[in-house]
Amino acid sequence: MYNRRMAAEERPLEWIGSSHRDLMALPADVRQFFGYALSLAQAGDQHDAAKVLRGFGSAGVLEVIENDADGTYRAVYTVRFEEAVFVLHCFQKKSKRGIATPKKDMDIICARLKIAEAFAKRVRNEDTQS
Repeated sequence: MYNRRMAAEERPLEWIGSSHRDLMALPADVRQFFGYALSLAQAGDQHDAAKVLRGFGSAGVLEVIENDADGTYRAVYTVRFEEAVFVLHCFQKKSKRGIATPKKDMDIICARLKIAEAFAKRVRNEDTQS
């Protein structure tokens, strides 16, 4: 059930780097699935398909995986910062070997997480100075 109080407490969604453009390039059904998962994260909930992305030390970085006829897609986001839900990376997993996230994509996620952290700190500092 939707209520106004929940909407008032919803965290904003911030796109880091090309994550929004990359999401928009994915198939429509995948975009819809990821959009729903991200809206749950904004409301402080978690989609059943969301899981912790290994390598980041805590439950603050999550990924959602969706498959369709053309392949496997992933959206990676962080709820580590209370200022916003930051979308770090959206991509199609092209490797046919294993389920591990490719190093190139992990490097992108790491770099964008640092950008998100700096953004969150800046917002936090602006709020305390107001």
